[in-house]
Amino acid sequence: MILLDAASLQVEAAQCQRRSGGRRGEQTQAPLYTLDDALHAFDFFDGDIGYSATFAVAEGVHAQFLDAGHILGSASVLLALDDGTIQRSMLFSGDLGSPGKPILRDPVPAPVADYVVMETTYGDRMHRKLPDSIEELYRSIRETSARRGNVIIPTFALERAQEVLYMLHQGLRDGMIPPHVRIFLDSPMAISATEIIRRHPECYDNDFLQELRGGDPFDMPGLHFTRDTSASMAINSIDSGAVILAGSGICTGGRVRDHLKHNLWRDRCSVVFVGYAAKGTLARAIIDGASSVRVFGEKIMLRAKVWTINGFSAHADQAELLA
Repeated sequence: MILLDAASLQVEAAQCQRRSGGRRGEQTQAPLYTLDDALHAFDFFDGDIGYSATFAVAEGVHAQFLDAGHILGSASVLLALDDGTIQRSMLFSGDLGSPGKPILRDPVPAPVADYVVMETTYGDRMHRKLPDSIEELYRSIRETSARRGNVIIPTFALERAQEVLYMLHQGLRDGMIPPHVRIFLDSPMAISATEIIRRHPECYDNDFLQELRGGDPFDMPGLHFTRDTSASMAINSIDSGAVILAGSGICTGGRVRDHLKHNLWRDRCSVVFVGYAAKGTLARAIIDGASSVRVFGEKIMLRAKVWTINGFSAHADQAELLA
């Protein structure tokens, strides 16, 4: 899904460059790969290899996928290497998930290996405790609802959007969120990712499986999935009581910029960040307290309340990485 989306974005960027650069006589750059290239690449994926199964890659090279617990289907790769004289094992972590998170199973503990190549996204810091982060999310919605405003949650389409949806489901069920709020998942990719996750219960942890037996843990009263552009634009006519999840998480693209344009200047509203925002992004400018930001080239005053909740990361923190 992400491969196809990246191909579409590259083709779109090349077309825009061709239109603007052609007028100035500039050389335009072709996309690195197109939709046809991405679809062709799918022919080379082997969908029959599951977690823990050992398979031959080449002579003297055997591999095994281990559940990394980061996003649906994520894996670490354990290689057994034998050149006929020396045997070595090498473990590549990929992105590692944080144990104890909802929906997916925890990462499989790392096996003994001669060499380990691992991610260290949060190698220098610890995450806030998840229950505290969830309570702050609920509080941001309650306070904004009391001010008769909207809540904008910039969110990554894969894993984070589904995790937040699940927490909103629990908050409504347990009375932690006002029952009248309307929740919008305004991201075609996040909607598709949610549907894919629904089809793979074999990857769920036990708690989420138990929830599943009582109904759809992603569904709740007042939930709207908005795929088409007209439905997305219609959300901006809502004056209060809306919780809007939209991409991208760092606010550099996607539909969230349109919702920020219509709500950032309103002091009744809130923007809730539940993920990392790199320097130089619109999200980081908002988090750092800019008095105004530019959205679609227009200067927007920043009067909405900004919440930064850092306990939702899908990556392991320092202690979890060391473990």
